[in-house]
Amino acid sequence: MDIQHRITGDVFFVTDTVVDWVDIFSRPIYRHIILDSLQYCQKEKGLIIYAWVLMTNHMHMIVGSNGEDKVSDIMRDFKKFTSKEILRTLLVESTESRREWMLNRFEYSGKNDKKIKNYRFWQEGNDSQAIYFNDYFDQKLNYLHANPVRAEIVNRPEDYRYSSAIDYAGGKGLLDIMIV
Repeated sequence: MDIQHRITGDVFFVTDTVVDWVDIFSRPIYRHIILDSLQYCQKEKGLIIYAWVLMTNHMHMIVGSNGEDKVSDIMRDFKKFTSKEILRTLLVESTESRREWMLNRFEYSGKNDKKIKNYRFWQEGNDSQAIYFNDYFDQKLNYLHANPVRAEIVNRPEDYRYSSAIDYAGGKGLLDIMIV
């Protein structure tokens, strides 16, 4: 059966990674910038989130769009905003013990790119794979929900707070998602 019978519109498995795999999302202040921005994209840009997981240095999502904005445009704007907001927070957050090291990594990554003023936070582009079939959707859903288990953070996917696994287990997670 074609995934279009279950979901209307284009659906993508998206991965975005922090440069040099810097573990910045180990701190709640930076995780909440991501969550707030995703909620904004849902309300204002038509982003549909079917599944998501935020790890310490990357995130995976299965997403679509119900608005005029394409997923690629929404993700571009999301990355631009979160990059600026996280860097702004990092620059003024004096309690971050790894502040200088992280800023150095982000500055080094942006140095040779004419599109970047000072710092690059996200790796260039994003890994976006179109989903057309139920089996592939299910494979990606299981893969992203199993990330925290493979990283030995939790024993069960639904126990990880920064994921939609709880929604698929019958609970309510941090973001509104469209369960398939």
